[in-house]
Amino acid sequence: MSETNTRDAGTIVLDRFEKVAQLTLSRASALNAMTWEMYQQLEEHLKNLAEDPNVRVLVIRGEGEKALAAGTDISQFKGFTGQDGINYEKRIDKIMDLLFKFPKPTIAAVQGYAVGGGMMISVGCDLRYAAPKARFGAPMSRTLGNCLSMTNYQRLVKEFGAMRTKEMLYTGRLVSAEEASNIGFLTAIYEEEGFFTKVLEIADKISQNAPLTIGATKEALIRLDQHDESQLPAFGDIIEKVYGSHDFAEGVAAYVEKRPPVWRGE
Repeated sequence: MSETNTRDAGTIVLDRFEKVAQLTLSRASALNAMTWEMYQQLEEHLKNLAEDPNVRVLVIRGEGEKALAAGTDISQFKGFTGQDGINYEKRIDKIMDLLFKFPKPTIAAVQGYAVGGGMMISVGCDLRYAAPKARFGAPMSRTLGNCLSMTNYQRLVKEFGAMRTKEMLYTGRLVSAEEASNIGFLTAIYEEEGFFTKVLEIADKISQNAPLTIGATKEALIRLDQHDESQLPAFGDIIEKVYGSHDFAEGVAAYVEKRPPVWRGE
């Protein structure tokens, strides 16, 4: 099943595979560089899919094999003022926050370039799989001469460490898939042939596991990320929800009865 609204300015295509939703950044002629229209569609999809009970995993990929997204379409910045820059970064923060706090597992499937906005979409996902030729970075210091928001700097530091983030942004260089894997930024690297099929197989496997357990794990990590490190965040509400659920009772019954559990997410 595919839902698409094709535009000259690019589009975000939604495909569904059982309980896996896949968003494809579709503007291959421009290496999937994001337009304002595409950002708007991405925001709407994230909001809708977050509330969709039929979706248990979200995969984000780019059209073609050359890029997840080569940043934001540069032509849109012509005539920008300082206030326009503030508004733009706030907008990006809002969308990336929706991705970071998406209540279900998210997977970035990266072939080719993931730079600028494409890099931050990758950072916002829980798991990241890349093909060998994937490249990551935010080469602003040698291209546009712009900057990121404080939130995005913070997220880069958490993923790459302060010194590597500074070196990457100072030089404007791109990080190879191998280097990204070695520092723990990537979950795995898969060969080009059959790349997206492999990623969807992993997504499908996740979608078959207990959704409340997975949701609790994601919520725990979100709360830990946003909380003062000196004190653990409250989590009793989630524990009560999980242990008091139909799914937990079903899991216990299935184990006793020696049969596979049937998860309802309730």
